[in-house]
Amino acid sequence: MFRHTRRLQFEAKPEKPDPVYARKLQELIGGAFGEMTVTMQYLFQGWNCRMPGKYKDLIMDIATEEIGHVEMLATMVARLLEGAPSTAVTKMATADPVLGAVLGGMDPQQAIVAGGGPLPADSNGYPWNGRYIVASGNLLADFRANVAAEAHGRLQTARLYHMTDDPGVKDMLKFNLARDTLHQNLWLKAIEELQADGLEDVVVPDALFDEEHAEHAETIWDLSDGAEAQAGGWASGPQPDGRHQFAYLLNPEPLGDLAMAPPPDPKLYDTYDGSMGEPKGPALGTEVGPFGKLKDKLT
Repeated sequence: MFRHTRRLQFEAKPEKPDPVYARKLQELIGGAFGEMTVTMQYLFQGWNCRMPGKYKDLIMDIATEEIGHVEMLATMVARLLEGAPSTAVTKMATADPVLGAVLGGMDPQQAIVAGGGPLPADSNGYPWNGRYIVASGNLLADFRANVAAEAHGRLQTARLYHMTDDPGVKDMLKFNLARDTLHQNLWLKAIEELQADGLEDVVVPDALFDEEHAEHAETIWDLSDGAEAQAGGWASGPQPDGRHQFAYLLNPEPLGDLAMAPPPDPKLYDTYDGSMGEPKGPALGTEVGPFGKLKDKLT
């Protein structure tokens, strides 16, 4: 159950309308690293967490806070759009105030579609996409993704901070910057605690080490001009997982055969000269048509 409180977590009042900046601020709402992304990312991580207790509680606390951040930004965007486009201050304003505002950089969909309000979209008007979120069920993998999401979100907030002189906007962004600072540190600490509690190690997942080709878990292949990467601590010595050693491989040679797709099925009409022979039939168990139906009956 979620309960909505009418008051915002922090104030969101610009000193004056600015429809151009309202468009820029959309990135923090519906961009790939915006508040809608972290909101849904943390909610689904929380709902998918299989352990009651401190981890699930932490995830849901931050997830619910992020819902409030969406509302803060949406409110700020609406207030920045107040009177727009008719009172939009833009150098390119013409006799038609709508045209002037659009030419000046306002998102026309904020006026046409949202009626002077925010959109679930980024600063280019691209709709928010659920594929932005990471919620795998593995908390170590998810928390690492959360650190990255908060880092990118804070980075974009910092850039937007320097794109406005409005004291009210900057005051809200100062709050957002601080919360992004906290959230990065929270997820980093949660990663440490997962490892201290023995729930996860370093590599995700902590399994199949006996199955993988272990010799390829140690060598960095020098595959670009310059060998300066050898100067890094990742070129030799123990790896963070304590299981492997780092090594640097100069002039690596390919281990596979020629990269070539197999002969094509004639019914696909690929251009083909016959040099690789005739195509093979479907593998047993993958047939379609009469053979597939016969196989189904036999099984």
